[in-house]
Amino acid sequence: MRVYHVFLPAVLLGILIGSALAQAPGSTGSTAPRTAAKSVSARPAGASGARGASGARGASGARPVAKASPKTAPPKEMTDEEKTIYALGLSVSRSLKPFALSPAELDLIRQALTDAAAGKPAIDLEVWGPKIQPLADARAAIVTQHEKEASAAFLASAAVEPGATRTATGLIYKELTAGTGASPTASDTVKVHYRGTLIDGTEFDSSYKRNQPAQFPLSGVVPCWTEGVQQMKVGGKSRLICPSSLAYGDQGRPGIPGGATLIFEIELLEISGK
Repeated sequence: MRVYHVFLPAVLLGILIGSALAQAPGSTGSTAPRTAAKSVSARPAGASGARGASGARGASGARPVAKASPKTAPPKEMTDEEKTIYALGLSVSRSLKPFALSPAELDLIRQALTDAAAGKPAIDLEVWGPKIQPLADARAAIVTQHEKEASAAFLASAAVEPGATRTATGLIYKELTAGTGASPTASDTVKVHYRGTLIDGTEFDSSYKRNQPAQFPLSGVVPCWTEGVQQMKVGGKSRLICPSSLAYGDQGRPGIPGGATLIFEIELLEISGK
């Protein structure tokens, strides 16, 4: 429980925020729960609102009254505090991914929040709380296996793209823009701009968004970078596709599932001292 004593309240708070936004009348703090919700029909099931071929009306003898379709309120500009709370929800969403929760399981979490707020929890947390970590481990193993299966097909396809080469370690390297400067060695420190995504396009890191190039020794990064950046020349841009064995393995990182293949687009800006 050393992790989830801290983690669990944050998860519940994030879901509470999402639930409150979804249920509060007229709330515009986030439009996502509203746009994702199913629309409510303005007519009873089976009623057409018009006469059939025989000219008959509904069973009640009166034509159903069509209600005006509710209009979605335009999103308001969030305050800085609201943006911070929204960011908390995004962070919680990342933390929930390893659990691979189903909609029904998310409903259980919402129910737990409601019961706890009423002071009437349905179970004893002291008894069931210690079971959270084993559940997390079991679910993480499922997610990892899924990632590996999806990655295998992706890697096979990426390896045969024009201009791509697959090295003996499994790294897939593709030059996007040729550089004209020197190439670094494993002992060099480099300055780069980069963007990292999962195979589904989810971005998990970007120096471009920070407007700040990154600088680090090639001996201190994941093996994929150590190997791939050495193939680049200053001024060039390349794509590295890194199987999990050359990245974060089965453990993953926040925002990166275990077993995930990672895609990096990297610009080599300079080699320190050269």
